[in-house]
Amino acid sequence: MKTRKILPTLGALAASAVLMSACSGGMDEGSSPEQGDDQPAAEQDSASDGGGMGEDMDDMDMDPAANLVGPGCADYAEMVPDGDGSVEGMAQDPLSVAASNNPMLTTLTSAISGELNPDVDLVDTLDGDEFTVFAPVDDAFGAIPEDDLNALASDADSLSTVLTYHVVPGQIAPDEIAGTHTTVQGEDVEVTGSGDELMVDGAAVVCGGVKTQNATVYLVDTVLMPPSMADAS
Repeated sequence: MKTRKILPTLGALAASAVLMSACSGGMDEGSSPEQGDDQPAAEQDSASDGGGMGEDMDDMDMDPAANLVGPGCADYAEMVPDGDGSVEGMAQDPLSVAASNNPMLTTLTSAISGELNPDVDLVDTLDGDEFTVFAPVDDAFGAIPEDDLNALASDADSLSTVLTYHVVPGQIAPDEIAGTHTTVQGEDVEVTGSGDELMVDGAAVVCGGVKTQNATVYLVDTVLMPPSMADAS
């Protein structure tokens, strides 16, 4: 008799334990997805904050005036302290646009855009890749006798040859620019000196290391002539 009473009691206890276990498991399963949802959100917020900090650090490291060299940089900054033609402004635009906004490069802009000669339009080429450009300022073109400049402008092949001699593939920083570089025209240009005393062939760098979206620009005080054209003249 005692055995018969104990067995039902144990059965009831076992059933209760199973029921409690099932309820407990249901509660755990119900709460687990909420915890799972919260955790990725927290991780996502953390990653987002970290990404923002990385972008801020990159912006700090990309100061377009950080690596300028040349005795004329201060005068350039004084002439164009802000706006599209400033050092900071040029860094926002592709090469042809940046050059067109610089008040010291109006003749060069005319030469590369087809304005000087409709058969010489280098805009798409110069905006389509990364380059180092030795950009003669307006005074450099002004030093060329007018008859010679007009003759150059009217000869599309000669003008294209001269202009592409000022362009080197790839962007080269001021601390790496010294040496011999093969130009887009095909002949070599030699850069000597360092810091504020850089020379490109016989031209002095007025202000170098000026950035655009796709180029590094060195403003020079003389129009460069390819050796083949210099020898022919």
